[in-house]
Amino acid sequence: MKNHFHLLVRIKEEKEIGYLNSENIKSEDASVKWKTYFPEERDKKLNQKPTPTNQFKHLFNAYARWFNFRHDRISSLFEKNYERIEVVNEKQLKNLILYIHNNPVKHGFVESILEYPWSSYLELVSQEPTKLMRDEVLGYFDNVENFKFVLSLYSEKPEEKIRDFTFE
Repeated sequence: MKNHFHLLVRIKEEKEIGYLNSENIKSEDASVKWKTYFPEERDKKLNQKPTPTNQFKHLFNAYARWFNFRHDRISSLFEKNYERIEVVNEKQLKNLILYIHNNPVKHGFVESILEYPWSSYLELVSQEPTKLMRDEVLGYFDNVENFKFVLSLYSEKPEEKIRDFTFE
């Protein structure tokens, strides 16, 4: 959207990403990975677990530097720090999926989510290959038809969405 965006990101478990630290990697492998002559510095880097906050900070900083360079700007690009919430249960996740996909309609950018090409909605409801976790997302709504139906209900009454369309 013109003034904000929403991302729903699943953070993988350490075992899923193969997080390595100095205790579970051979020292000769670590020295190749970190190209340093100082083993204590290598171990310090290996034990620094990346955090989502730092990763997004790097992403937004890199984008702002590129944008400023591209448009010959010097000032701050983002108005304020990004906000983040931890999704703690399935009910919250389902509502967040609906909220994000309804946001362009809620803010009046489009009449229907079908008209908004910068959303993941069209990829979720299509059969085309995607990097999105389509089956996992649609699984929360049983199938694509039910996802479309629930989102249409959610979109019809945005003021009542929290009260009427929350999952128990």
